[in-house]
Amino acid sequence: MKSLWGTVIVTYRCNAHCNMCDIFKYPSKINEELTLDDIRKLPDNMAFVNITGGEPFVREDLPEIVENLMKKSKRVVVSTNGWFSDRIISLCERFPNVGVRVSLEGLEFVNDEIRQLPNGFKRAVGTLKQLVRMGVRDIGFGMTVQDKNCGDLVPLYVISDELGIEFATSAIHNSFYFHKDDNGINDKFRVAQNFEELINRMLNAASPKKWFRAYFNHGLINYIYGNKRLLPCEMAKNAFFVDPYGDVVTCNGSDQKSVMGNIRDCETFDEIWRSQKAKAARGRVKLCDKNCWMIGSAAPSIYKYFWIPVWWVVKNKLLNGGKYSIYENKFINDGEGAGTTLC
Repeated sequence: MKSLWGTVIVTYRCNAHCNMCDIFKYPSKINEELTLDDIRKLPDNMAFVNITGGEPFVREDLPEIVENLMKKSKRVVVSTNGWFSDRIISLCERFPNVGVRVSLEGLEFVNDEIRQLPNGFKRAVGTLKQLVRMGVRDIGFGMTVQDKNCGDLVPLYVISDELGIEFATSAIHNSFYFHKDDNGINDKFRVAQNFEELINRMLNAASPKKWFRAYFNHGLINYIYGNKRLLPCEMAKNAFFVDPYGDVVTCNGSDQKSVMGNIRDCETFDEIWRSQKAKAARGRVKLCDKNCWMIGSAAPSIYKYFWIPVWWVVKNKLLNGGKYSIYENKFINDGEGAGTTLC
């Protein structure tokens, strides 16, 4: 089996009440969630593992989960809202190589309004600064962009740049995972303009990784306007999700959960991966028309079809003098700047 990209959803319990996500209304029960024995059945030699939720740090056995997953992948990253500062710091003291991504949805007022966590911004940023002081290398924060917070997109990037940490983005969308079907972007053009400024800052940075992050954000503009993905989606071929109940699913972006099998019903992960149920799920991925553009599905494709983002970077950074314009997109030039996109 080739090296896979895995996302492990360890819980649906969450202490935040974000406006774009209703997971907190449908929490998993502690005694139903993935066990360490379940975790041990996941494939070895994975290319990357993301641990997410809900809020992963509500699980008291998260350090043991991380320990087991670090035996299966060289890189493990935990996505969190940053609220449980002591637990996050303790985890990083025990595992200095673990990655941490803290979700921030804007500057202080906007973030705390969206996430409904009083003092959530101060607490999350305080956690990140402590991790920087500790010398933890694989840290950063991520933002889900929507109408309400798009004006804070570049200011948040500036903060990440000053701290010397990663800055990840996604666009608001609907899925079974979020239990939402009414998320959308009304002012697509304004959101695209903010992404344009972010892309140009990334293109003019010294870090090649930021140049390719610029390409990813270019893909988000394309997605917001409802266009076909820039690169093929190969979920269930090179990547998978496993939910708190042990279901191995194609992704978390679909309208309905597409299950390949359950980790508790097998002796090895390979049984699921090569099953007829998995084959049928891959067929559904081929027919999916959502055109999601999230880092979990885009990153493996960027690695596989590397020459496409490389040419985009060469064109925009070198041939265009590091100046990207949203008007290089035909759909912008055609005046498609108004109307709501439901993602």
